[in-house]
Order: sequence, then structure tokens, then C-alpha cells
Amino acid sequence: MFRPKLPVMPQPTGLVTPPAVVEPTAVIQQPPTATPVPAAVPARATVQLTPGAVVALVGGGTAVVLVVGAVLVSMLLAVAITGASVAVCALVIRSLINSEAKRR
Repeated sequence: MFRPKLPVMPQPTGLVTPPAVVEPTAVIQQPPTATPVPAAVPARATVQLTPGAVVALVGGGTAVVLVVGAVLVSMLLAVAITGASVAVCALVIRSLINSEAKRR
């Protein structure tokens, strides 16, 4: 009762091709004739920052931080204003429904 039932593999229908026979082949390796020469690794170029480049990097980073901050604050402000306006609309609709119910 508690033994799992294993699925039965269905038999293939239609044309069945027999498996292909693979014949082994011999691989003959020849010893290398000469030792390979390692490729010359080019020296890495060093980056030299001038004082003007440092000032430009700091100014660019500051501008990026200020722009991203302004965008995030404006999005937060938009969400807050939308939430407040929805709350005011809900209060107005509730008061209209309540005043309509009192008239009956």
C-alpha cells in the first residue's frame, strides 16, 4: 500500500533505428620536436593622474551623486503627494456616502 509505483517506460512506436556501432580508432601521438617559446607578456600601462584629472573625477562623482539624490528625493516626494491625495479623496468619498445615508 505504501510502496511507490514506478512509472513504466513506454515502448517506442513506429520505425526504430538500431544503435550505431562505433569502431575504436588508434591515436598516435608524436613527441614534440621543440619546446614552445612562451609569448612575451606586454608590460601593463600605468595610469597617471594629474591634479586636473583628479579634480575632474571628484567633480564628476559629486555631480552624479547630486543628480541621483535629486531624482530619488523627487520620486519619494511624488509618492508622498500621491498617497496624501488618495487619502483626501477617500475621506471626501466616505463623507459623501455617510451624508447620503443620513438623508434616507
